[in-house]
Amino acid sequence: MTSVPVTPCIRQLLDAEKIAAEKVAEAKKHRERKLKLAKTEALAEIEQYRQEREREFQNFENKHAALRAKITARIDMETRKKLDIMRSTVTRNRKSMIEKILELVFKIPEY
Repeated sequence: MTSVPVTPCIRQLLDAEKIAAEKVAEAKKHRERKLKLAKTEALAEIEQYRQEREREFQNFENKHAALRAKITARIDMETRKKLDIMRSTVTRNRKSMIEKILELVFKIPEY
């Protein structure tokens, strides 16, 4: 095999190709760095948004927890009132009800 003589034009083309390959490699590295930076920034932004939404949710929960506690307390109070009314009614009518039940039990029907 014979070696092809390298002329100045071919040398210039080879050098230009080498420089172009280096620039392409440098551009790829630069692009990769930019993509990595963009990804990091996006993740930070996502985390910040998540925290903000979590705070809003906690505020919503706290606000409605107080309302829920008020409603529960009101229901408990109303239930106690109704139970007290029922107890007083039972106490008030106990004697007459026992008398009526005994009357019905002891009453012997005539056939």
